[in-house]
Formats: sequence, C-alpha cells, structure tokens
Amino acid sequence: MKTLVITEKNAPLVVQEREALRISEGEALVRVHAAALNHRDVWIRKGQYAGLKYPIVPGSDGAGVVVEGAGWIGKEVIINPAFNWGNSLTHQHPKDFHILGLPEDGTFAEYVKVPLSSLVPKPSHLSFEEAAALPLAGVTAYRAVFTRAQLRVGEKVLVTGIGGGVALFALQYAVATGAKVFVTSGSPEKIDKAVKLGASGGVSYKDADWGTALLELAGGPFDVIIDGAAGDGMDELLNLATPGGRLAFYGATRGNPSHLTARRIFWKQLTILGSTMGSPEDFRAMVTFVESHALRPVVDQVFLFEEGEAAFRRMDDARQFGKIVVKIK
Repeated sequence: MKTLVITEKNAPLVVQEREALRISEGEALVRVHAAALNHRDVWIRKGQYAGLKYPIVPGSDGAGVVVEGAGWIGKEVIINPAFNWGNSLTHQHPKDFHILGLPEDGTFAEYVKVPLSSLVPKPSHLSFEEAAALPLAGVTAYRAVFTRAQLRVGEKVLVTGIGGGVALFALQYAVATGAKVFVTSGSPEKIDKAVKLGASGGVSYKDADWGTALLELAGGPFDVIIDGAAGDGMDELLNLATPGGRLAFYGATRGNPSHLTARRIFWKQLTILGSTMGSPEDFRAMVTFVESHALRPVVDQVFLFEEGEAAFRRMDDARQFGKIVVKIK
C-alpha cells in the first residue's frame, strides 16, 4: 500500500510502498479516502515529541470505508483518533491515552487499522474531504465549548486566533447554538471570513489596544472565552471575561504567560478550564451535533496524495483558513 512517510527529523514527506496491514480481533481496516493535517503532524516532523521513532506515517484525521472489521464492512466512517481515553469523563488516562499517528502509523496512507471502537458513521451530508477535516479539531472544540465551558443559548462568546481548525469549529458550534460570537486574528481577511461564517465581528490581536476594542465592539465583556494560545494575552482575556465567566484553554501556542493579575480570577469569580481532545462520548456527541445542524467543516485546500509535502509546508506557514486536506482516493 502507498504511504506518506517522515523518514527522519525535519525530512520532507516521501511516498513509500509498504506491506499490507493485518488486523487483529477487535480492530478494523479502513480504506482511507481523505486525511487532514493538524499542527501536531508538523511538530512530529520537527521532532517535538518525546519518544519519537522514525520512520513514521503521520496523520490523526481520516475518513474512508471499512474493508475489514466485524459488523462494519462497507460502511463510510470517520475515525476517532483518541485511543485509550479511559473510564473517566473528566479527563483522559494519564498513561495509556494517545492519539493516532504517534506511536501508531496514522492516516496518511491508503489503509489504516484502528480499534472497532474508534469507528463512527460518517454523516451523509459530508464529503470524505469534509469528514476528514472533522476529528481532532472538531472534538477538541466540542469539548472546550460544550463539555467544559457549558455554552448556553444567547451567551456572548470570544474565540481567539480564528483561522485554525479548532477555533473555526468553536465559532461554528457557538453560532449554531445561538450565541453571539466575536473573534480575534492577526489577519483582517480571516476576520472578514469569520463574519461570513456568522461571527458578529472581530479585532486584530496585533493592535496594542485589542482588548479595549473588543469590549467596545461587543458592548461589554464575554460569558465564554475559547483560547488555544495562552501566552501574555491570557491576562487580557481575564479582563475581558464577565463576572462569573468561563474561560476554556485547549492549547498554549504562545507559551506561558509572563504575568497574570490573579485577583481578576477570584474577584470576578471566573472559572478557568483546561481541555484536551475529547472522550468517546464527546466524539459521538460532536458528530451528532454536526449532523443535526448540517454543519460543514471549513476546508482551506485539498491536496493530492503525491502533494503531501506541499500540504505540510502550507500548514507550517500558518497561511490556512480552515483545515488542510490530502485526498488519498
């Protein structure tokens, strides 16, 4: 079978032929029709995870048709890439939890084997390319917005860093729920695109007074804030939250904050929430939500299988608005 392989740290992706996969009891073999990139895949290529061993087939997101697997043969599916979440709904198992694509070979291949429990029927209104865009970012946003922040109809929401996969899903989910959503971005073009998706407006986080501008634009502070950057902007987010507000953080791409005004947290009685990926229950609920609201993931660009290296370069350049997808069949 054909695979896209990272042979060593910082090496370009290459197409390799590998032996056919064999499944064990409790597993399924999926013919992958499309796979999507996450920043995680770029970080794997850069060697930024402990215990990395090359060569490796990256890819956490995928959709396709089951060719082997009890009770699933011939069905169109989305793959839940979160393995061994554990029995708790509040958090993943600290040792056993891991994500498809590391250490197991991932979805950038003609075939991938996964546990039967990772299969979820593909919503019929989605193409394979759209469905492949959904898993990792979709469930991360769903857990942050609903399971953790408990978003309610009519609330005012801030989603930072619009353009990335998780942020866009958070925007789509919140708009579908009936919330009033505002965004930040370093790109005016991305803010304009977010408005077309239902955002009420946005500001550039590059502006020195971006927090004040947001309060003026939104007519006051926010009930819910969804953020994946952290960094020094985190202190301003505490200022932007309404008393009793909830802030859900799913990442820290800008690192740790150099300072925080701690009194804002206790005086405003804020709830600070951490969120990572999602449980199997979150994943199934997310797919049901997407199906019931007929939502379509925002796809930035679709590349052919042989163009996998170009897809990775686009992700690394951070120029995308939405998910970058590789069409495998």
